[in-house]
Amino acid sequence: MAWKNDLLSRRHIAANAADLFPGYFALVMATGIVSIAALLLQMPLIANALLVINVAAYVILWLLTLWRLFFYFPRLLADVKSHARGPGFFTLIAGTCVLGTQLLLLTGSQLVAWGLWWLGIGLWLVVMYAFFTAVTVRVNKPTLETGINGAWLIAIVATQSIAILGTLLLTGLDNPSTAGLFFTLCMYLLGCMLYLSIITLIFYRFTFVELTTAALTPPYWINMGAVAITTLAGSTLILNAGHWPFLAEILPFLKGFTLFFWVAGTWWIPLLFILGAWRHLYKRHPLTYDPQYWGMVFPLGMYTTCTFRLSQALELPFLMAIPRYFIFIALIAWVGTFIGLLGHLAGFGQTTADVSRQG
Repeated sequence: MAWKNDLLSRRHIAANAADLFPGYFALVMATGIVSIAALLLQMPLIANALLVINVAAYVILWLLTLWRLFFYFPRLLADVKSHARGPGFFTLIAGTCVLGTQLLLLTGSQLVAWGLWWLGIGLWLVVMYAFFTAVTVRVNKPTLETGINGAWLIAIVATQSIAILGTLLLTGLDNPSTAGLFFTLCMYLLGCMLYLSIITLIFYRFTFVELTTAALTPPYWINMGAVAITTLAGSTLILNAGHWPFLAEILPFLKGFTLFFWVAGTWWIPLLFILGAWRHLYKRHPLTYDPQYWGMVFPLGMYTTCTFRLSQALELPFLMAIPRYFIFIALIAWVGTFIGLLGHLAGFGQTTADVSRQG
């Protein structure tokens, strides 16, 4: 019977790997940024506990992804070509670079952080051009109503995560590479351009196309998360402007542009809470675990972190009141979603046991 249980478990794991949600690395993104926020706000025990969980999650998700790549490649390729599921692959990049930043800040592991940064750049090149090429040349394209969602903005999150980790790594060197800092600045500006382009389509979809409760998925919180990480990238460049004279020359531009994105992110928060209440309280849409909810936790942690850094970058200490309280919202959201994940995994184990008894 033991061998039969083991076989059934492997089959169940294989089935889950085959249909693995492409955006599951949002779990790593969310856990990493909440950990960083906790570190900045003097909560080292929470920060380190989340680091342990995040490393384990990152390794497990990569094993499942590689399993899918080698044994279920047609399904993975179909997801890459999908307007709805394809953007989820950008979480591989963002998760990799957020974990690199987390390790750098919590442990000082520069070698590992450098490796994750280079891996993130490689993944960015593959995913960015594979996805946008696939959806551009696709013959049968969906309508705007079904084809676009908040997950598209993870392309901005991925781009800015490279800018942030790269800036931190380069400025940690005795003689930072000018070419390297130029690259991170360009990634920051590219992320700004992508956000302004994609959010226009999403805002149009919000206001002129019917939005059902089923369509109002948690990744729409990336509307705010994408500008929050853009704010963090800009603040990181501002705080490290002394390492490159050119950054000092464009400091007024960086400060104004970064503040602009923080204001945009702040504007989104009340609206997203209202829409969430409309979905779950007024329309009674069931609140059950979905891996997409990590795409809601991440923006809450990122807004906490970016506001903390913006306060430092613009020398506006009164802004520090926001992250001191917002961190608890992010932690509550993380804990709630993690409990949902554990319940989901427990259900997986129960299902396997039930199948075993039936066999």
